[in-house]
Amino acid sequence: MSRLAHLTALCIAATVASSSDARAEGRAALGACWSAAELAGKAGEKATHRETYDPTVEPRTEAEPLAPVAPALRGSIRSVKLPPGEKLVALTFDLCENAWEVSGYDAPIIDTLRKAGVNATFFASGKWLMDHKERAQQLMADPLFEVGAHSWTHRNFRLLPPGEMRRDLALNLSADSQLRRTLSGRSCYRPGTGPVDASRPLVFRFPFGTCNTEALDAVNDAGLLAIQWDIPTGDPAPAQSADAIAKSAATAKPGAIIVMHANGRGHHTAEALPRMIEEFRKRGFGFATVSELIAKGEPVIKDSCYELKPGDNLKYDKLFPAANNSAPPPAPKPAPAATGWGAGVRNAPAASHPAAPITADKP
Repeated sequence: MSRLAHLTALCIAATVASSSDARAEGRAALGACWSAAELAGKAGEKATHRETYDPTVEPRTEAEPLAPVAPALRGSIRSVKLPPGEKLVALTFDLCENAWEVSGYDAPIIDTLRKAGVNATFFASGKWLMDHKERAQQLMADPLFEVGAHSWTHRNFRLLPPGEMRRDLALNLSADSQLRRTLSGRSCYRPGTGPVDASRPLVFRFPFGTCNTEALDAVNDAGLLAIQWDIPTGDPAPAQSADAIAKSAATAKPGAIIVMHANGRGHHTAEALPRMIEEFRKRGFGFATVSELIAKGEPVIKDSCYELKPGDNLKYDKLFPAANNSAPPPAPKPAPAATGWGAGVRNAPAASHPAAPITADKP
């Protein structure tokens, strides 16, 4: 079965299983593994901590290979063209982690999504998964969510040699597979028959949103859809306000893919999210995971990765080179312009996007 047919079948299954009773059963299943207190956020959990890289964190078992992505779905997926009258957007959150740190878990974001019943997709670095095993399994077990891949330690795939790229991707998928195998022995496990295939990741996001032809081929050959975005909120920039984040998301059209962060570096995302959800619903929008969104329409696919226009993220090749990132880079000088995943979104007021320097902690 082709990947597109597979996603379509999953979407049909999701439609059949989308009644309130089915949703209640899914929530009950999640509760079978964790209490409300265990799912709730904990003090200090959002913070990022520096540490020396320990190679023993690397998973020792390999993930089962997937069939390569079909030609019609290869490339960088930026959004989805939906049928007339279909109003859905995909909220996506990156869970980035470098080799020299343990990044955070932004519980208020996840709590808001669960309380509002909003579907969302998380792209998790493999090391983040290994350092947050229980939180990762909670996300994987939740019927609202899809957990995709995001590399092992968030290196720039556009600059990685092919061998290092494949190893990095393999470690990410092995970490994901290890946690899903552990989860499969728990009562809250959901097999791959629901809205998305919960037994493995189907989607991948490049670190920094950077790629080249070789990187796209490596990801697609590994059986993963390469997911970019068409709405950057700029939330890694510390000076990017909740109001600016919400205004960026408000520009979304049906089929949009919106990028944010839930690893403690979406600095005002938790504050912006309730307003964002409310505004979308007022406009008649619903929410889908990325895989659900793709199954509903025709993906908009490009042969390169960029934020708003081709070539606009070349700056990241200097800011984040592909050298071994087992040690933190030296802090660069403050930049005069707004940076970070579209902090200067053109269709929002300039005052909404104040300047924010890139720092060594930028995801």
